[in-house]
Amino acid sequence: MDPQLFLADLEEKPRRLTDLATSLRDADPWTDVGRGQELLLLGMGSSHYANQVAASRLRHAGVRAVAELAASELVPHVGPETVVLAVSASGGSRETLDAVRRLREVSGARFVALTNREDTELGALCDRTVSMRAGLERGGVACRSYQHTLALLLALEARLTRSPDVPTLLDRAAEAASYLLGGRAAWLPDAADALLGPSGTHVVAPARRIGSALQSALMLREGPRLPAYACETADWSHVDVYLTKTTDYRMLLLTGSDHEDELLRWVRERGSTVVAVGGEVPGATMTVRYPHDGVDDVRLLVEPLVAELLAAHAWPTQRARRANSTSQSAGGGLLAGAERGDVGA
Repeated sequence: MDPQLFLADLEEKPRRLTDLATSLRDADPWTDVGRGQELLLLGMGSSHYANQVAASRLRHAGVRAVAELAASELVPHVGPETVVLAVSASGGSRETLDAVRRLREVSGARFVALTNREDTELGALCDRTVSMRAGLERGGVACRSYQHTLALLLALEARLTRSPDVPTLLDRAAEAASYLLGGRAAWLPDAADALLGPSGTHVVAPARRIGSALQSALMLREGPRLPAYACETADWSHVDVYLTKTTDYRMLLLTGSDHEDELLRWVRERGSTVVAVGGEVPGATMTVRYPHDGVDDVRLLVEPLVAELLAAHAWPTQRARRANSTSQSAGGGLLAGAERGDVGA
């Protein structure tokens, strides 16, 4: 993985979103999926994060849909009425491949691969493939492919429910991403100072956008290898509030939940740091805004970019620190050995 190429991948987001919007205006990739069918969404990592959000939205709209980790031993029964949507940016996730092979042996379901590469093993196992159209991610981190997975799953939702208008949504998301990228010098250094603390970074989002918190935390772990954790806004008061009393607690709050008041009361009382994204909240250390952040689906597509840019900002420094630490450890080991007389001539 490469931090400079990762940043270049992020800078391509607006153009790739615009291209995907054009593609979706030209053709619907989901024409053979009907509302009366059951949907099983399989994936690992970022793919599962996107699947979770999509399945919840589809169920809320009356579509029978469930998302499962491909590695799960508790995948539900599937039959001829089921469409299994296997999601893997690389098309080579071992767990997803194994799940598709296993399910093909025992069901008459239809299998569709959603991938970001051509001629993949997953595509060969499935009946057909839908392309993410995210382009090659040269930095080695699934950033655009996560965003495009969400976008295409929103297009599937639109196919089955007649909402939302995904091409227009992607145009707005591209504008928002361009704004965050172009203006990052004005907010990113301060956000990094506020959020990258000794006890890690905690990302909190509403249940309907929980994938944003999960993906944001993953970006901080995967690139710069920083401790980062995800939580749902209402559940935070049940599971994470305790850390505000004993740690240097720093929160990236992806706003928009009806349950923020309780969370904000605790962090104010305990002097925790909050950086708000997408909306104003009382007591926030700083707030990051962008065009169309009042549109919830724009938030869903765009807000992980804040953490991605934090990761790109911190990555070179963390890499240098690790290299220096390794060098010092090696030197210390040699010196200790010499003092004990363990190093031969």
